Amino acid sequence: MKPPSGRFRTVLTRRALNRTLLTRQFLAERTCRSSAEVVRHLVAMQAQEPNWPYVGLWTRVADLRHAEPTALYTDRTVVRGPLLRGTQHMATAEDYAWIRPLLQPAPGTELRPSYYARETRGLAPAELAAAGRELLGEGQLTRRALGRLLAERYPGRSGAVLTAAVQRLLPIVHPTPDGVWGGWGTRPSVSMALAPAWTGRAMDPAPAARELIGRYLAAFGPATVADVQGWSGLKRLRDVVEGMPLRALRDVDGRELYDLPDAELADEDRPAPVRFLPAYDNVLLGHVDRSRILADEDRRLVMPGGALVLPTFLVDGFVHGTWSVHATGLRIRPFRPLSPDQERQVAEEASRLAEFAIADPDARRVDIAA
Repeated sequence: MKPPSGRFRTVLTRRALNRTLLTRQFLAERTCRSSAEVVRHLVAMQAQEPNWPYVGLWTRVADLRHAEPTALYTDRTVVRGPLLRGTQHMATAEDYAWIRPLLQPAPGTELRPSYYARETRGLAPAELAAAGRELLGEGQLTRRALGRLLAERYPGRSGAVLTAAVQRLLPIVHPTPDGVWGGWGTRPSVSMALAPAWTGRAMDPAPAARELIGRYLAAFGPATVADVQGWSGLKRLRDVVEGMPLRALRDVDGRELYDLPDAELADEDRPAPVRFLPAYDNVLLGHVDRSRILADEDRRLVMPGGALVLPTFLVDGFVHGTWSVHATGLRIRPFRPLSPDQERQVAEEASRLAEFAIADPDARRVDIAA
């Protein structure tokens, strides 16, 4: 049921949404919370390349050292595995245990996408899941090793695709040393394990969408129903959202926004420092309408295709350009000219990032394109 229009008493400007998002993401001011607390608050951090969530934590947590997130991996407080939208994320082991079942594709649809369909034709999902569970057992296998075993069991089919299908069917995580900080570039084949075997936590048989929506709003709200669905990959959430005791708002374009009743809305005049974001940071992927942090005209520069989301930096709270790591240091590419003061702030923050991200002190040059 659609909420009565009288509930929409607050209209939020784009800057107000921007400052609220920055505040909830610990980007307006670095937090003194622990890395584990920040990962939990953010629900999950995109982790296609293992170094990226480290950078995401560094830009949010005061005085972060590499050892802190590494320790979380090694003591199994956090795990890396497929989660939101089927992509690799860092999440606490406690959250993975209930979020992963919630995101499980509906029975009968698991292998419907074209990538899996051809190689799994005639193969029941339950049979393939059972084979993966048997082969992994209580231990772990590299992705390549699991692929070889599956190809032997099912001749004529691609082991790589079967492995990806098993990863879709079962709660898979990637045990350490996968996920921990390392060099930039290609890494050895990652290992795979069943999450309960690695973490010692059983999967939650009754996950709650309401819990996920509330956690999302705490870190990304206010947001539309479409935003929640786009971020999570879940569908048909409108009735769930509208059945929750949420505050209803609007943006300047008239879209219905929902938020936690007592969540603070930031002042649109709040200062926003320069911040560097890793590739795939969820702050850029958390909304269908990303204009609260990324201008529409810049979207292709950040998301050029092929599912890429480039590392970016923020000036006055909004994406102003991209950055990359090279043999000589960091290359900064603004989309528009920087004022002298802005260039100074970008250079200072980039130098701090270089100290964190690049081991060789002689390879920490910061190059800002004109």
